[in-house]
Amino acid sequence: MCLIAFAFHAHPDYRLILAANRDEFHDRPAEALHWWPERTDILAGRDLQAGGTWLAVGRSGRFATVTNYRESLQKQLAARSRGGLVSEFVAGNESPLDYSMNLDPNDFAGFSLLTAAGEEMAYVSNRGDDARPLAPGVYGLSNASLDMPWAKVMRSKKAIQALLAGDTIHTHSLFRLLADRKPAPTEDDVGAGLPPELARAVSAPFIATNGYGTRCSTVLLIGTSGQVEIHERRFDNAGLPAGESSFDFQIG
Repeated sequence: MCLIAFAFHAHPDYRLILAANRDEFHDRPAEALHWWPERTDILAGRDLQAGGTWLAVGRSGRFATVTNYRESLQKQLAARSRGGLVSEFVAGNESPLDYSMNLDPNDFAGFSLLTAAGEEMAYVSNRGDDARPLAPGVYGLSNASLDMPWAKVMRSKKAIQALLAGDTIHTHSLFRLLADRKPAPTEDDVGAGLPPELARAVSAPFIATNGYGTRCSTVLLIGTSGQVEIHERRFDNAGLPAGESSFDFQIG
């Protein structure tokens, strides 16, 4: 499971305010947020198993992030890496909507993709949601359609909206909403098909279970002036802090 809560053109100082948790098996190898040596214009972590990434931003200000759908292993093995969608968009020059519309949905296991460049942002899923531009507003995405009314999604959107009501956006407040380990008060279908204990655990914004959970939390701010600020906090198998990285740069 993963979680992304974001505000697009909803604050006078920022084009994009985004808070994201990457949830994955802890034994899946990954690199921390860094400038890729072979593509020095891409700032991202890296999944060392498939080679792609879950979230990336470029020196150009292009941004993308992807979440997956829980599907059979057979479907996943038969498909191209979903993480390649992220780096491919950030390295390219297509508009968010054009890129999203030109994807072949049959090439990939289930995904939802967010892309942004300049003043535009788009969303697409190959599990029933056609590519569309996003209007200014506050959104939430997990491992289903955009704004699926799961408790963790709705709670995180509400937290973003509360921050927007203040005068200043603080990164520590965005990390606080990502650190929320409280399970959903009532059962929803976020953990459908999972054992009851695990289903309850994954209903929280931050997941901490033995072997699987929130591997990193990311806060991204893209200012209307072109200033980019990104912070990543990493966690171990016990859900304890395991490292932190921060970068800021001006869009070139």
